[in-house]
Amino acid sequence: MTLPVWLLIAVPLAGAAILLLAGRRCDAWGHLLGTAAALASFGCAAVMFTGMLGRDPEQRAVHETLFSWVPVGELRVDFGLQLDQLSMCFALLITGVGSLIHIYSIGYMASGAQPAERPDDPGRSRRLFFAYLNLFVAAMLLLVLADNYLGLYMGWEGVGLASYLLIGFWSHKPSAATAAKKAFVVNRVGDVGLAVALMVMFASVGAVGFDAVFEATPQLGDGTLTAIGLTLLLAACGKSAQVPLQSWLGDAMEGPTPVSALIHAATMVTAGVYLIVRSGPVFDLAPHAQTAVVIVGAVTLLFGAVIGCAKDDIKKALAASTMSQIGYMVLAAGLGPAGYAFAIMHLLTHGFFKAGLFLGAGSVMHAMNDEVDMRRYGGLRTALPITFVTFGLGYLAIIGIPPLAGFFSKDGIIEAALGAGGVKGVILGGVTILGAGITAFYMTRVMLMTFFGTRRWEGSGAHPHEAPAVMTWPMILLAIGSVTAGAALAIGGTLEHWLEPVVGVQEIHHVLPVWVVTVIVLSVVAVGVAIAYRMYGARPVPTDVPPGSALTVAARRDLYGDTVNERVLMRPGMTFTRRLVELDDEAVDGAGAGLGAGVSRVSERLRQWQTGFARSYALSMLAGTALVVGMILAVNLW
Repeated sequence: MTLPVWLLIAVPLAGAAILLLAGRRCDAWGHLLGTAAALASFGCAAVMFTGMLGRDPEQRAVHETLFSWVPVGELRVDFGLQLDQLSMCFALLITGVGSLIHIYSIGYMASGAQPAERPDDPGRSRRLFFAYLNLFVAAMLLLVLADNYLGLYMGWEGVGLASYLLIGFWSHKPSAATAAKKAFVVNRVGDVGLAVALMVMFASVGAVGFDAVFEATPQLGDGTLTAIGLTLLLAACGKSAQVPLQSWLGDAMEGPTPVSALIHAATMVTAGVYLIVRSGPVFDLAPHAQTAVVIVGAVTLLFGAVIGCAKDDIKKALAASTMSQIGYMVLAAGLGPAGYAFAIMHLLTHGFFKAGLFLGAGSVMHAMNDEVDMRRYGGLRTALPITFVTFGLGYLAIIGIPPLAGFFSKDGIIEAALGAGGVKGVILGGVTILGAGITAFYMTRVMLMTFFGTRRWEGSGAHPHEAPAVMTWPMILLAIGSVTAGAALAIGGTLEHWLEPVVGVQEIHHVLPVWVVTVIVLSVVAVGVAIAYRMYGARPVPTDVPPGSALTVAARRDLYGDTVNERVLMRPGMTFTRRLVELDDEAVDGAGAGLGAGVSRVSERLRQWQTGFARSYALSMLAGTALVVGMILAVNLW
C-alpha cells in the first residue's frame, strides 16, 4: 500500500485545527485526539519506511507536486514534497519521539504539574496545549519534507510560531511571556538569514527548488556560494541555538517540560542541522562557509558544556547540554561528506536520550512539587526507581559509555574531526574530546545532585513518588532507544549506506586506530566522572549557592551571552533607531515644515498686494503697460 507523503503533515495539522476550532466541545477528549493524530502520523511514517526498504536505494525517493504555489513572473514554485532517505530519518524521529511526548503529556498535564501556574480552565488549557503540540509536529514535518527552500521556509516559520506558543504557554507568568518573546525575536534574526539566502538563490539561479539550486551550484561564483552558505548558517544558528544566537535556549525552559523535550529532541533545534546537511552541495563548494560551520559548531560545543557545569536548575543544565550536543552535530556537518552521516546519527541518538532525560526531569519535578533546583534534591533514586533507571541510561548514553547510543555517534564525530588532518584535525579532535570530558562532568553532577547523597528535600513538604504509568512508559521506551539506537545505526554502516544517495559516500581518514581513539575518549570521560564525584559525591552538596570562581560566575550567567547581545546589538540598535527618529523629525519632517512655512510667508507677502481697490489695480496696469512700452522702445533704439 502506497500512502501519499502529504498525509504525514495533514494528520497532525488536522488535529491542531480541530482542537483550535472546536472550542469547549472537545475539552474532555482533546488530549486523546492530539495524541491519536501524532500516533497516526507515526504509523504513516512507519508504513512509508517499510515501502522504502522494498525499493532499490536509487529509487527510494518519492516526489509529490500538490499544486502550483507561486506562479509569479519568472519565479515558478510548486508546492512539492520530497520523501527521501534523509527526510525519512527526520519523519520517523519527529513522529515517533513526538508521539511518546504526547503520551507523556497526558499524564503531565493531568497530574497537577505546576498547579500554582495552571489557569482556571484546565480543560481548555490541556486542549490548547495538545493543539500546539500537533501544530509543532506538523510544521517540523513540512520543514523536512518540502522539496524546495520556500516550502522549507514556510515550515521554518511554523516551527517558530509553535515554539512561541508553547514556550509562553503559561503566559500569565511574566518570565514565560518574556522567554517566548525572546525566543521569537532571536529566531527572527536567524530567519532573516534564510530569507536573504532565498533572495540570492532566485537572483543567481532563478529558482529555489533543491534540485535546481544544487544543479546550478557548480556554475555559481565563489562569492555567491559563500553568501548563500553564510546566510544559511545564520538561519541554522537561530533555530539550533548556536553561537551567537544561543541566548534564547536556556530561557525557553519556562515552557512545560514536554515542550522542552519536543524542542530539544525531535523538532526545533534539529532544524538547523537538517538545513546544513540538506544544503551539503552548496557547502561542499563553499569552503569558507564550510569552515564557518565548523567554527560555530566547535565554539558552541564548548560554550554549552561550560554553561552546563554551573547550572543548578535541572532543566537549564539539560538545555545547555543540548546546545553543546547540537554543536557536535554542526561541527560534523561542517566536515562535509566525512561528517554528514555522523551528524545525522548523533541527531537521532540524541533524540532518544535527550527526550528521555527531559521527561525524567519532568518526572522529578512532578514528584518534588515543581522544584527545579537540584540543590533541593538528593537521594531520589529510592523514591523514583523507574525514573532513576531511565534517566541513568540516558545519562550513560549522553556521556558515551559503550555500548549505549551516544558512544557510537559521538565517537564517530570525534574520529571524523581527527580525520580532518593537520592542525585542523588536531584542534577539532582536541575540542571534541575535551567536550566529551566536560559532558561527563556536568551530567555526572546532575545525576549525583538529583539521585544520590543526602535527602536535601526533607522538611520542604515534598513527598516524592513515582509518576503514573502514562508518564513512565514513554520514559522506558526512550531508555530502550538510548541503549540500542546507536548500535542499530552504526554497526555495519547501516545509516551511512542508507544516506549515501542523498549525502554522498562517507570517507574518513583515520589518523589513529579506532580502538586508540576509543581508549583516549573513555579515559577523558572517566576523568570527568571522577572530578564530578569528588566534588558532588564524596562531599555534601550545599543547599545554598557557593560564590565560585570567575569562570563559574560567568557560566551561571550563560557566559554573559545576554550582556554581549545587549551591548553589541541591542543598545547600538536602540541608539541607531533613536538617531533615525531624530533625523526623521529634524530633517525629513523639518524640511517639509520649512517648505510649508516658506510658502506661507510668500503667500502673506503676495496677499498684501491684493488691496481690493479698482483704482490701485488700474494704476498698476498702467504702470506695467508703460514699463513694457518703454522696454520695447529702448530695444528698438538700441
